[in-house]
Amino acid sequence: MALKSSTLKETNKYELEIVVDAETFEKSVQKSYKKNIGSVTIPGFRKGKAPRHMVEKLYGKDVFYPDAIEDCYPAALEAAAKEAGLKIVGVEAVEEVSAEGDFVFKAVIIVEPEVKVEGYKEIEVKTKAVRVTEKMITEEIDKVRDRNSRMITVEDRAAQDGDTAVIDFEGFLNDVPFEGGKAENYNLALGSGSFIPGFEEQIIGHKAGEEFTITVTFPEDYQAEELKGQETQFKINLHEIKTKELPELDDEFVKDISDKETVDEYKKEVKETLTKRLKEEKEADIDRQISDKLIELLEGEIPEAMYDNEVNSMIRDFDARLRSQGMDMATYMGYMGMDVEGLKNMYRKEAENRVKLRLALKAVAKAENISVTDEEVEAEFARLAEMYGVELDRVKMLVDAEDQRDDIAVQRAMEIVKKATA
Repeated sequence: MALKSSTLKETNKYELEIVVDAETFEKSVQKSYKKNIGSVTIPGFRKGKAPRHMVEKLYGKDVFYPDAIEDCYPAALEAAAKEAGLKIVGVEAVEEVSAEGDFVFKAVIIVEPEVKVEGYKEIEVKTKAVRVTEKMITEEIDKVRDRNSRMITVEDRAAQDGDTAVIDFEGFLNDVPFEGGKAENYNLALGSGSFIPGFEEQIIGHKAGEEFTITVTFPEDYQAEELKGQETQFKINLHEIKTKELPELDDEFVKDISDKETVDEYKKEVKETLTKRLKEEKEADIDRQISDKLIELLEGEIPEAMYDNEVNSMIRDFDARLRSQGMDMATYMGYMGMDVEGLKNMYRKEAENRVKLRLALKAVAKAENISVTDEEVEAEFARLAEMYGVELDRVKMLVDAEDQRDDIAVQRAMEIVKKATA
């Protein structure tokens, strides 16, 4: 392979003229012959057994060229772009120039843009305080108590907000029952807002065993056309009132739900957990602020192909997650009432931010003269292999070394920017 010329056509777009030597092209032509000969029939030869020169004599010397070109041009194009110091993000066109001996072709490529980020060391961030209060500890423990609570029947008082009422109900519009307005032994959490406004509130204050009628007005935007904005009556039979009983916070409870022996030990552990969580949230918030500012500071014309590539990558990742859960993309889109364009639009904004942030950090890495050694790339490959429990060679096959080098560089660039904000 040889790069014959590289011409800038417009911003982020180059035309490369590339020569694939005759020997390499001949190997691709021979591969094409072996791939296609099985479907070729020539009188005097069994199907798939005609020699190449006979096929070329009958159908033309270039009969195997299309597949041969498809076979050899990608590697040649990649090598030529590397020689020209360009990173391809999209291929717009490939055109054959000549296939007499050497194979010569032209390719119009879209390349990663030259961008700059100024003022990245002057970014200001607002930091959150990492302070765990007694109230926060109590609230966290109450969540655990709530998860370990039990429902008990209330017999000595009326229903209150937060109780669960077990009811029969039937709805009437102009004294006529309406469809979907009836249920028996329904467990309604009072205060949950799961029923139309005014329904749950009118259960409060009544006792178990009471039968009564309430009046509610359906919202104007209710899904059932005949009930929109209509005043209706519901006959209620309140069978039972249940309330949530939380376990006592004592040493026995602590032993049941943790490896601690006392309430004080458990509270200390909860405080440590909350402190760690707040620190992680603080760091994540700082990263978000820095990322937003770097995107804002980025200067350069970014080709649409980069956004499209990122969107497609995100969709492939999402598809893989769906398949791991036993669902495919077509089924998901059917459930969501969404087409492919809708799915792409859903990811578009996040894809744009990812592309811009990575370009900004690569610009910082370049400005800071960050270099990544082969040994560091190898070490990262080894770390990934251990993390995912796969063979090292498998990782190297799946992850491009240059992309891995870029990943390490942008991570270091982020550390530099973050350190400057401290």
